[in-house]
Amino acid sequence: MNIFKATADFEHWLAAQLPVLRQDLALKHEHMAEAAFPFFRATFYRWLQLWPEHCPDLTKAPAVLGVGDLHIENFGTWRDEEGRLVWGVNDLDEAWPTAYTLDLVRLATSVYVAIEEEHLCLSRRIASEAIEEGYRDSLAAGGKAFILAEDHRWLRLLALGKLRDPVQFWNKLVHLPSYAAKPPEEARKLLEQWLPSPRQEYLLKRRIAGMGSLGHPRILALSRWRGAFIAREAKAIRPSAWVWAKKASSSEIYCEKLVQSSIRVPDPCVHFHGRWVVRRLAPDCSRIEIASLAGDRDEARLLYSMGWETANMHFSTPQAIGKIRQDIATRRGRWLHKAAKSMLTATKKDWDKWRRDWQRSAPR
Repeated sequence: MNIFKATADFEHWLAAQLPVLRQDLALKHEHMAEAAFPFFRATFYRWLQLWPEHCPDLTKAPAVLGVGDLHIENFGTWRDEEGRLVWGVNDLDEAWPTAYTLDLVRLATSVYVAIEEEHLCLSRRIASEAIEEGYRDSLAAGGKAFILAEDHRWLRLLALGKLRDPVQFWNKLVHLPSYAAKPPEEARKLLEQWLPSPRQEYLLKRRIAGMGSLGHPRILALSRWRGAFIAREAKAIRPSAWVWAKKASSSEIYCEKLVQSSIRVPDPCVHFHGRWVVRRLAPDCSRIEIASLAGDRDEARLLYSMGWETANMHFSTPQAIGKIRQDIATRRGRWLHKAAKSMLTATKKDWDKWRRDWQRSAPR
């Protein structure tokens, strides 16, 4: 199955899971042709086909409840119930039980793509070693969440220095197009439920965001509360693409379980309800894009932290930690680099084909 057939088959499955926005899928296909990094972010379903082919030995590693679609831009900030700034993985839509090695290899591969496109300046060897070192150290220490208060001053300065300007952030939301269709009743009720009290009038907006979830319905409620803007977004969610790849009948969604069971300081404004997730949108509650990072950033230190945070997520499966420690202790010879390099080659091959032929052959 090539990339075009895989995409058509996956999107056929996707349409059976939620009401797909076809115009957003068309936009997704266009972004996939622009560069290898958006292509990588958009095609986790294809990764699941390539992974066992190119890394067969790693698929047999101890299983955890993994993030799945882990990449360098799947990290961001939010505020906890005490108002403290927290940093960590911020998209768990593809959570599923799988080998712990998958998250590490996918993260490292995303870094390699970013290095090739000159978004990062360090070498691939140093990058993979930093990720693995952070992961190993977190396993040894029992994990620890990233609360950007007394600790992690460098990461707090990095995040605070590049938080979206509030004026620009809210101006962008104000000028989003109105949500013209009648919203699903469940989504409307959830948005109203999680707006603060006393609830004010709100406007429904249509927001296009993400790559892997582009095509999923998103409904934004924009309001003013006590003199300033506030926003809540309801996004339709589905079972992981693993269900499609395995041709399974499962309808279970694991993202809430991963939030609750991993080493994590939760966002009190994220709520799961059936096939919807509602969250607060704000300048300091967003993912951190590579292009927004300061030029003098310590990239190896940042990747070390991402490796550590990956282990934080894997502590959601405590019975597997001992097996993981034993397994990773046996892995030598730059195994992570070799696996990421193999997956990079496979991804670029798919992207080259998509870039050449998508206008003629991409599913409509």
